[in-house]
Amino acid sequence: QVQLVESGGGSVQAGGSLRLSCAASEYTHMSNYMAWFRQSPGKERGGVAAIAIGGGWTSYTDSVKGRFTISQDNAKNTVYLQMNSLKPEDSAMYYCAANFRLGGSWTDRSRFTYWGQGTQVAVSS
Repeated sequence: QVQLVESGGGSVQAGGSLRLSCAASEYTHMSNYMAWFRQSPGKERGGVAAIAIGGGWTSYTDSVKGRFTISQDNAKNTVYLQMNSLKPEDSAMYYCAANFRLGGSWTDRSRFTYWGQGTQVAVSS
């Protein structure tokens, strides 16, 4: 059983930055991709960014392109989400996901097996 632990959330003003971390207990039993999702009250959990483990592929949802960067440190089994130029609409609980089942879009949350407990991000105007 892979465990994912997120950290780095907090409260910032609009225009500020945060870096989220997702530490995985292991990479061995995870397949190809890890991703960040977010969910705000009353909304569906949606994909933010994804990365191929050990590879160069990344993808972002349109609303965060140019502001967020997903990266990894394989030596630490950790994936990061650097969030710059934060906006109030970025406020949400952010979740890390791992072990993607191939055959669909990374934005489909049902294709990920493992989830972290979430870290809260609040952006004030």
